[in-house]
Amino acid sequence: MGQVLDKFHGKQWRQKQIRLITDRVYERIKNQSGRNNLTFEDLYIGVLLIYNDINKHLPGPHFDPPSKEQVRAMLQECDLNMDGELDHEEFVKFIQRLTSDTFIVVSQGLIMTLVVAPTVAMATKRATEGVPGVGKVVQRLPNSIYASLVTLAVVWFQNSGQQIN
Repeated sequence: MGQVLDKFHGKQWRQKQIRLITDRVYERIKNQSGRNNLTFEDLYIGVLLIYNDINKHLPGPHFDPPSKEQVRAMLQECDLNMDGELDHEEFVKFIQRLTSDTFIVVSQGLIMTLVVAPTVAMATKRATEGVPGVGKVVQRLPNSIYASLVTLAVVWFQNSGQQIN
């Protein structure tokens, strides 16, 4: 539960995650290409790598990367020195703009999980009274522990579903 709550810290957490992923991808592409600035081809490879990391490491649905046309349009907007390439800071700003909607969806999913799951758990606790064997055990559990267990089960189920895709 602690790891789930760590992801719920909000804007600072999202910015830190974006920065970590962005720095790792920028260094990887820079080392492979041998250039300090990213051309359009390097940038699009970076976008694909970042969306791969987002889909692997962050909770929520699968996110498709933008098309080449969308990346080309955003490149022109984020290229502050107008040289057709992005340096490290331009790349960070580019990725922040590109992924802002993605992180809003992830945050909304976490809110739903952390609010809805305990509510549903408490609503269904009474329904387990008639189940032989299980009902007595569930009724003896304190509400807070039962709600936490159901929430953890929901988070585990969501994460296992993401790994299958």
